[in-house]
Amino acid sequence: MANMVMFCILAVVILGSAVLCVTTKRIMRAATFLLFVLFGVAGLYFLLDYTFLGAAQISVYAGGVTMLYVFAIQLVGKRSLQGLVEHVKGSRVIYGAFLSLVGLATVCLVLLKNQFMYAACQVADVEVPMSQIGHALLGADKYQYVLPFEFISVFLLACIIGGLAIARKEEK
Repeated sequence: MANMVMFCILAVVILGSAVLCVTTKRIMRAATFLLFVLFGVAGLYFLLDYTFLGAAQISVYAGGVTMLYVFAIQLVGKRSLQGLVEHVKGSRVIYGAFLSLVGLATVCLVLLKNQFMYAACQVADVEVPMSQIGHALLGADKYQYVLPFEFISVFLLACIIGGLAIARKEEK
């Protein structure tokens, strides 16, 4: 019963912060709400007794990625951010909602066709040793993640260089 109450509290925090993150007009508040979402997801990992994933969520995403966003926001000048105000048109909202529904239907069809939910529920009862998680994260074989980690590191390096280039850009 306590797990269900904690799950409900975390779900409300995650959903509320996510909605506030995408609806606020202040970019620093959006980054703060994103931080709350990431802490809530880490709380879900801890609730499921996945302490390794919870700690990784806090250190990598909540700590690293959110701070990267905050530094990028601080590097971009106030004048650049003031010119980025966009007025939302009704046709764009309808088009975006339609594309979101098409994407949701596609994901649901793929999940139902491949019976992913049934397979995920059967595997969840098995405890995975830490050595197997480490091998999967750092291996280069099929279904292992060293190559995506390398791509992400190059991508983050490109973001940092882009942020520095924007920050050093002189006005004419």
